[in-house]
Amino acid sequence: MKSDKTEVRRFVFVVRTPSPVFRRSAALALVLLLLPSGCGRKRAPRMPAAPQPGWTETGLASWYGHPYHGRPSSSGEIYDMEQLTAAHRTLPFGAIVEVKNLDNGRMVTVRINDRGPFVEGRIIDLSRAAARKIGLIGPGTALVRLRLLGYADAEAARAPALFTIQAGAFAERGNAERLQQRLRRQYEPVDISASVSSPVLYRIYVGRFGSLREAEEAAARLRREVKDVFVVRIK
Repeated sequence: MKSDKTEVRRFVFVVRTPSPVFRRSAALALVLLLLPSGCGRKRAPRMPAAPQPGWTETGLASWYGHPYHGRPSSSGEIYDMEQLTAAHRTLPFGAIVEVKNLDNGRMVTVRINDRGPFVEGRIIDLSRAAARKIGLIGPGTALVRLRLLGYADAEAARAPALFTIQAGAFAERGNAERLQQRLRRQYEPVDISASVSSPVLYRIYVGRFGSLREAEEAAARLRREVKDVFVVRIK
C-alpha cells in the first residue's frame, strides 16, 4: 500500500559519566527485570480467524435469482436460487447465519456460499428461496439483523484468514487494466481476476491482509481515490 514519507532528523546526545549511586540503582533494576515473574507474562490472545457464534451485524439485505441461477458461485458451488443460501463479503464459506427481517420479524437460516453484495450499504444477498421466507421478494431490500449460528465446517473456519480489497468490476478487460495501471503507482499488489461465470466480470483486487481490521483501514484510505471499494474475504 502507499507508504508515508518519513522525515529524518539528527539528534545530538550528550553523554555523562553516571555516578556510583546511579550505577548501583541501574544494576538493581536490571536484576529485577531479569528475575522471573511470579504470575508469568501472559501473551496477547490470538485473534480468531473467523467471527465466533453469536456475532451479529445489522444492515440492508437484498436478494438475487436470475440470471445467476445455475452458474458457479464464488465458492465454486453452483448457485441454486431455490436453496437457502446467501452471499456475504467477509464471512467464511459455510457460515450458518440467521437472518431476521426487522420490518416484519420473520427469520430464515442460510448458508454462506457466495461473495457479495457489491452495493454500498448492503450486507447480505439472499437466494430467492431465502428472500421469500422473510418477505423480501416484493420490496427487494429490507433492514435485517444477522446472527452467526456456527459453521458447516468448523475446521475450515479456523484456517488463517486472508482479505483483499475489490476496487472495481468491469465488463471489458481494457477498462480493468487501465485502473490497474493507475493504482499500481501507489499500491502493490494490484491484480485482475476474471469471474468464472458468464458474462465475465474483471475485478480489481488491491493488497493482501491477514486481518479484517487491517483491510478495512486500507479500504478507507483507498476510498479517497476510488468510488466502489469493498473488503472481500479470499479464504
